Amino acid sequence: MSKKVAVIMGSDSDFPVVKSAVEKLKSFGVPYEVHVMSAHRTPELAAEFSKHAVENGFGVIIAAAGKAAHLGGVLAAHTILPVIGIPVKSDALDGMDALLATVQMPPGIPVATVGINSAANAGILAVQMLALSDSELAEALQKMKSDMAEGVKKKDLAMQELVKSL
Repeated sequence: MSKKVAVIMGSDSDFPVVKSAVEKLKSFGVPYEVHVMSAHRTPELAAEFSKHAVENGFGVIIAAAGKAAHLGGVLAAHTILPVIGIPVKSDALDGMDALLATVQMPPGIPVATVGINSAANAGILAVQMLALSDSELAEALQKMKSDMAEGVKKKDLAMQELVKSL
């Protein structure tokens, strides 16, 4: 069985964004847990969770937070697991504050960062990381890529027909 992915969000209000990461993990059959922890309101809880993530069967942590929250960094500081940050867009600064807070980490504490609100990509990236040691996940990812390519080819054919009819 594949290792679990932890999906941690700074607030339950982040779930509408985070949901697509959970859906991607579920579509690949990857076990996951979803939790709310705050880098600033519950820093001890976040640190304890990440300190024990390996022994609790996790292989990757996804951290979603808005504004200038450093959830990904707090989690990454306390684990050797890869941490993927999802900067969550807020009303202030259109999510640029969250992007910069997530991506600008000091040497030795990396947080792989996807685009603002790009939770689906975070889910796929987590699956790709787990697929390094799981051939079934690797095959499923290859099928996803092939299916995407076929979809683009079909759209191209339809576009050629549309252009011909002009």
